[in-house]
Amino acid sequence: MSVTASQVHGAVQTLTQSSDTLFLLLGAIMVFLMHAGFAFLEVGTVRHKNQVNALVKILADFGISALAYFFIGYWVAYGANFFADAQTLSQGNGYELVKFFFLLTFAAAIPAIVSGGIAERARFYPVLIATFFTVGLVYPVFEGMIWNGNFGLQAWFESQFGYGFHDFAGSVVVHGVGGWIALVAVIFLGMRKGRIRAGKHTNFAPSNIPFLALGAWILCVGWFGFNVMSAQTLNGISGLVAMNSLMAMVGGIVAALIAGKNDPGFIHNGPLAGLVAICAGSDLMHPIGALITGAIAGALFVYLFTYLQNRTKIDDVLGVWPLHGVCGAWGGVAAGIFGQTALGGLGGVSLTVQVLGTVTGIAVAVIGALIVYGIIDKLSGLRLSEEDEFNGADLAIHKISSTSED
Repeated sequence: MSVTASQVHGAVQTLTQSSDTLFLLLGAIMVFLMHAGFAFLEVGTVRHKNQVNALVKILADFGISALAYFFIGYWVAYGANFFADAQTLSQGNGYELVKFFFLLTFAAAIPAIVSGGIAERARFYPVLIATFFTVGLVYPVFEGMIWNGNFGLQAWFESQFGYGFHDFAGSVVVHGVGGWIALVAVIFLGMRKGRIRAGKHTNFAPSNIPFLALGAWILCVGWFGFNVMSAQTLNGISGLVAMNSLMAMVGGIVAALIAGKNDPGFIHNGPLAGLVAICAGSDLMHPIGALITGAIAGALFVYLFTYLQNRTKIDDVLGVWPLHGVCGAWGGVAAGIFGQTALGGLGGVSLTVQVLGTVTGIAVAVIGALIVYGIIDKLSGLRLSEEDEFNGADLAIHKISSTSED
């Protein structure tokens, strides 16, 4: 029996669709696993009386994020919904469904980032309500503007400057937005009790360095799914993205090692700072540019976190604003610097647009967070009572401690 050209074409197309679906599914699973990294990073950093709450928050936030993004957020960003029959939804080997899963893991990173900043004194259900609205409305507005061309922002950038805003894997779209939302939430909540003693700042030591380190390692590994698989198809996969992610991570480690004076908390957050910063331009930069980008991010995190904890009333427990907000913004700008052909990059990017797009992302995040957290704070309050905060969120909210009393 002869095989027609159309049959061959159909078989190749099916194989391609299946391969792309599997590729993106593996990426979604890797990024989903990163949420365990967020959880253990927070568990290791907070005091023992808040460890259960840290674990529960990350998982509960993911569940609420999934509902918000499924019913509202994905539609806001991409104009698509899931109210068709299963046969229609599963066309093309279900690639669009897996794409939703992949992008959901990005969206759910927003409350996971916020969680680390507001740890140890936030009420449980008000924060989950905030998660629903930030993932369902605030984040998708900017996501759709950059990754789907909504509201004509990208078209305007291209017409005025020749290039659109480039954010390959979300330095600004995900991390920057999450970090600036977290800053607003942290300011609403205020400082933890006991941070100021005799007029001086007191820092609470991490409760479990091994858990903190485990969280950082899980995040580092998962980040290669976050960055490399942002190509979303096998045909688009780039070894340059993997190499640049590696070099930015290394730059962050070394810079945090030096600037942080061997402090294990800084050393394990350094690679994360580098990886946040490289997301935007990982497909454009030369590996040396990526190394420099990551090193600057690592140093930025150490100095800003130290300043916040010792000189201000901004009590950002895990330093998520420096790590994600500032390093994410730096990553957006860095793509416009080290993506230039003059510095070994691939070009096709404008520094002016990168700055404007980054500022736009910050504005959307801050305004959206002010509305969401401001309303919730007025209606129900965001902070635990002084007694509950003293006893710890584990007992106050979940009625159980992380360790046995035996």
